[in-house]
Amino acid sequence: MKFEKKNLLNNQWFFLLLVVIGLSVITGIINPKYFYLRNVINILEQISVLGLVASGATILMISGNFDISVGATIGLASCIMAIFMKNDMPSVPAVSIGVCVAILCCFFVGLNSILFRAPSFIISLACIGIFKGIALALTEGTIQTIYGKFEMIGALRIFNVIPLLFIISLLGYIAVHIILTYTRLGRRVYAIGSNRQAAYRSGIAVNKNTLIFFTLNGLLVGIAAMLLLSRVGAVQPSTGSGIELQAIGAVVIGGAPMTGGKGKIIGTFFGVLLMGVLSNVLNMLRVNPYFQDITFGALIIVSLAITAFSQRD
Repeated sequence: MKFEKKNLLNNQWFFLLLVVIGLSVITGIINPKYFYLRNVINILEQISVLGLVASGATILMISGNFDISVGATIGLASCIMAIFMKNDMPSVPAVSIGVCVAILCCFFVGLNSILFRAPSFIISLACIGIFKGIALALTEGTIQTIYGKFEMIGALRIFNVIPLLFIISLLGYIAVHIILTYTRLGRRVYAIGSNRQAAYRSGIAVNKNTLIFFTLNGLLVGIAAMLLLSRVGAVQPSTGSGIELQAIGAVVIGGAPMTGGKGKIIGTFFGVLLMGVLSNVLNMLRVNPYFQDITFGALIIVSLAITAFSQRD
């Protein structure tokens, strides 16, 4: 019993859970509307897209990679989906093409990082302009509205309560958890992130596996673009802008170090949940939006500090 209790206290996600509960109780006392079913559903919907993007970021960050172009990728993929739907293409092939575009974008980032032996952070930084430029050229900078042609996923509630968006996001978490915990690919994620050279010398095909990591990230980002389009019903090239930093922040808050090699998807889940709850809490308490940005930045710094101190011998 003591061993299990000690392990629980050593997990950062447990403290995040306590913070979420504490924030919810305090906010509910101040503003009872916080616990209204409508508000809870709103929180679950808001964190669904971020959850999928953060799940992909978890794989990359544990492996020692970054992709900060995922926001631009979401903009491009969702615009392509919307363009095809506006031209009367059925939603299934339109969405499939958009998801494939997202996979190709992320694969492109990983491939160039390997070919030029450059940090994926720098390559993805350059790709932001490329992907956003393509989206602007395709849409001519205009908003693409689909007029209710693909609202089923965004509007559907399981048992008239749980948003389908959140269920899909939850399945993304579960899939990544299975990959990281129970598969050979997952062990390679940790091995490459811990020591790339040692992984190579032990016989792991580092470059090949890195491309697989980026491909998985692209798949999750493509699904996130689909959910966003279904929920909002209109997109533009700037859609998704900034979500990459939120995703990285959620992974860091969840306890994954920036250096790679460590991290768990459950930490990312509670990191995303905390960001969603905190955003909702600040809105319910009518906190100045400028102070909200300060709060999120401070939260990430505190999480980095906790992770750094917990890793000290």
